[in-house]
Amino acid sequence: MEPTRTADPEYYLRVVDCQHACPAHTPVPEYIRLIAAGRYNDAYMVNWESNVFPGVLGRTCDRPCEPACRRGRLGDEEEPVAICRLKRVAADNKQDIIERLPKIPKRKNGKRIALIGAGPASLTVARDLLPLGYEIVLYDEQGIAGGMMRSQIPSFRLPASVLNEEIGFILRDQVEQRFGQRVESMKALLTEQYDAVFIGTGAPKGRELQLPGLEQAAVNVHIGVNWLSSVAFEHITQIGKRVLVLGGGNTAMDCCRTARRMGGDDVKVVVRSPRENMKASVWEIEDAGHEGIPIYNNHVPLEFITENGRLVAMAFDKVEARFDADGHRELVSTSEPPVIFECDDVLVAVGQENSFPWIERNIGIDFDRKGMLVVDRETYASTHRKVFVGGDAAFGPENIITAVAQAHQAAVSIDAYCQGRSIKHRPAPGVTLLSQKMGVHEWSYDSPVSDDDRRIMPLIATDKALADRKVEVELGFDFKLAMAEAQRCLNCDVQTVFSEKLCIECDACVDICPTDCLTIIKNADETPLRNSLTMPALNTDQALYVSAQLVTGRIMAKDENVCLHCGLCAER
Repeated sequence: MEPTRTADPEYYLRVVDCQHACPAHTPVPEYIRLIAAGRYNDAYMVNWESNVFPGVLGRTCDRPCEPACRRGRLGDEEEPVAICRLKRVAADNKQDIIERLPKIPKRKNGKRIALIGAGPASLTVARDLLPLGYEIVLYDEQGIAGGMMRSQIPSFRLPASVLNEEIGFILRDQVEQRFGQRVESMKALLTEQYDAVFIGTGAPKGRELQLPGLEQAAVNVHIGVNWLSSVAFEHITQIGKRVLVLGGGNTAMDCCRTARRMGGDDVKVVVRSPRENMKASVWEIEDAGHEGIPIYNNHVPLEFITENGRLVAMAFDKVEARFDADGHRELVSTSEPPVIFECDDVLVAVGQENSFPWIERNIGIDFDRKGMLVVDRETYASTHRKVFVGGDAAFGPENIITAVAQAHQAAVSIDAYCQGRSIKHRPAPGVTLLSQKMGVHEWSYDSPVSDDDRRIMPLIATDKALADRKVEVELGFDFKLAMAEAQRCLNCDVQTVFSEKLCIECDACVDICPTDCLTIIKNADETPLRNSLTMPALNTDQALYVSAQLVTGRIMAKDENVCLHCGLCAER
């Protein structure tokens, strides 16, 4: 194998698994160390630079970083670091950071950008472009910014005060706010004096469920995302005593928990698929369980049952999952009699769709066969030179952190386009070399490797939580819990780099390695080399670090998959 190119920042980005797994590439170990040092403002700003909404995401993120956490590889009983919870610690404990935000120039650069939809994607684009001198005009049909963060995430998970603060950090009276104004025609908008347009309208349309009896039951059958929005804006204040929630995603979990707080005494979640195939995050399913909400899996809805023109129940077919030789799943009826669940209201949360009736089909913006915008996955440009897309509007429903990541890339493209540069030219990822430390007396960090249980989030008493939909359920980590959880981080961004000309091949670093990830060996092609290491490196998704040739002609190889970044090799 060729020596690893340590000058390539992409290599180290991939090795820090949590950071690489985060769509916005937030430098996770860096801000965790800052939290452990009590430097909450610094930790918040490290987050804010990349993920824009630390307080929001510290409560609601889908946490793609956590399954990637190296801590989870230490043993079967080990769980990843509570990265999301620690992000909230930084947000909850920061002091005034207004002076640390980028300055917005009074003298503008002459370019005017329209952002459609005031959700996380558009707000991120605004955050990125405002310091560069762009004039931003933000449209949203709601009277206040936030998009799905405000309308679809219940207050008991995300208090309005947290959302308002972080949106305020972006807008800062520097954005022309056209709230309560729905864009009815893209063609008309493009005739206005905008240098570029960004579409960040999300996936606002909830899927309907066409079943027998729907017409008679319609007044008591609600689309989940619309119902959550009506609750958020207080257009709805109650629901029936017996509620069925159809669907197994995060929206369904938010619907069932909200229904409990809106007067639903008997709330059930009914899902087509087996529990292991539910799309909802594990912790959201657990939260519903804490509040006494049962989940019935493997039930396919058959019909709405009405009496005297009013919904009284639903019928379901009980099924089981069967898989063919290729692993394709089919839900097969068990041929049992239909299962009947009585209900007063039904919340349908079986998916969301994009909706672009306001974009004319003859203005140079192409759509695919599914009615989705044709969007470049690198630049987030549409087929119209002035129009860019990000968030759920680009490729369908995802999550807040993905919307933020896509919006960063769209902002890069908008800036390049407006300044006459190629939008194909993308900035390289940044990697910071703070120091190079060798030796126990100048070692730059402490990283003990020990078995340590993940800290559990303290919750408010269930009776208090269910009594008020605006009371936040999770209390957050206090100083003691935050410190203990931060210490579980393995500091995977602290790298060991070989200095071949100094190596005397004594094998001391190999001997001290607790995971046998180091081997001094004769070089070979990748597959035989992986199989010949002291501990064979069988996970090909993780790189091998390969040094240049040593004096004896051998090389040093390190398996990045099992390296704990404990630093013992460098210390030795």
